[in-house]
Amino acid sequence: MKETILEQEILLLKGLARNDKKSTEEIYKQHYNLIQALVVNNSGTADDARDIFQEAMVVLFEKARSGTFELNCQIKTYLYSVAKRLWLKRLQQQSRFTEEWNDSGSQVKVDEDLEVHEQKDQEYDLMHHSIQHLGEPCKSLLEAFYFKKKSMLEIAETFGYTNAENAKTQKYKCLMRLKKIFFSQYKK
Repeated sequence: MKETILEQEILLLKGLARNDKKSTEEIYKQHYNLIQALVVNNSGTADDARDIFQEAMVVLFEKARSGTFELNCQIKTYLYSVAKRLWLKRLQQQSRFTEEWNDSGSQVKVDEDLEVHEQKDQEYDLMHHSIQHLGEPCKSLLEAFYFKKKSMLEIAETFGYTNAENAKTQKYKCLMRLKKIFFSQYKK
């Protein structure tokens, strides 16, 4: 049975939410040129277009992963709307915005989605800043566990703890310290 365009797009979104490489590549293949044309035709470069497309894909990924996102338009329309808002904002930040705007794509309202995306970006930046100020050995210990996916036994051997339980206790103390640094900055 042949799928409708909307069914195909919903399948692509579900694939994107699962980190399915084929779905991500298909969305990229179908829509990158549109976003590139938007950026390049409005004072941007090919590098700018890649950055904006990547950011728009992150917004779409976050929406797809939320579980509450209902696709009410084509993926192309959603990505175009997000990319346009992101590009306009970047042009305004760089004082490069001109009244001449070459706009040929259809759009949907995405302001709220971008606010959520920007809030998360700020929180990631704050977390990165907090990790940088955590100090050693906590910084390396948490990176070993969360980013390098090392087991507590491996961490115990690497950091010289007598056993995995001691390493686990130290990880907990480091997490509490990180949490304290993060939230002291978060409230500001």
